[in-house]
Amino acid sequence: MNFNFGADEIAVNITQKAQLWREIGARFANQTGFALATLNLDHLVILSRNATFRAAYRAQDFVVADGNPIVWLSRLAGKPVALIPGSELVIPMAQLAAKNGVNTALVGSTESVLSAAAEVLLREAPGLKIKTEIAPPFGFDPEGKDAEKIFDDLNNADIGLCFLALSAPKQEQFGARGRKMSPNVGFVSIGAGLDFLAGVQVRAPKWVRAIAMEWAWRLLLNPRRLFKRYAACIWILPRHTIAAFLQRRSS
Repeated sequence: MNFNFGADEIAVNITQKAQLWREIGARFANQTGFALATLNLDHLVILSRNATFRAAYRAQDFVVADGNPIVWLSRLAGKPVALIPGSELVIPMAQLAAKNGVNTALVGSTESVLSAAAEVLLREAPGLKIKTEIAPPFGFDPEGKDAEKIFDDLNNADIGLCFLALSAPKQEQFGARGRKMSPNVGFVSIGAGLDFLAGVQVRAPKWVRAIAMEWAWRLLLNPRRLFKRYAACIWILPRHTIAAFLQRRSS
């Protein structure tokens, strides 16, 4: 059962991890591409303001719940979904790609981060074939000529899985465009996932994540960058709480 976000026409359509791995495994086996987005409150803020981002999200084949607030809202709506953080998808996804002989690409961040992340992935996913590492230039436009060149590179390298570390909304827009430009590629938007692997950013300890306080950890580490973002997230939360409650009543 999908968990919808009302007027935004956005739905979490992958409710459990086992379901996700079945779907991705089938795509790899059939050499069929896909686009996967990891929904969180910050994305809901952008979705409320950006029509292009909404269109990109609607083009995603799979949407998972990347934050605890999304999970809590789904429970309130009576349509519970599992927490599936994008940063925790990278290694299992790479292992599944290695198992299926799927060529992999890393796109985003910086060359040094890609190189360091690739070392970790090759160690954690024996047999993984990382064929392409691309750090787009500053000001990269997912709708521009640079993006077209990347799609050509992915197609020429017979890529089946592409990790996108471009941050929202660029990575989701790139993945959505990729469904047409590179239809055999699976695009997975992972935000800071490669930065975590490379050690450039540090995730909260497991006990902090267990009590759903990773947001506070990140805010303490980077208050200037995240304060306004989190304030905007808090601002929209009541609206979505009411909408989730109404979903529960209507169903």
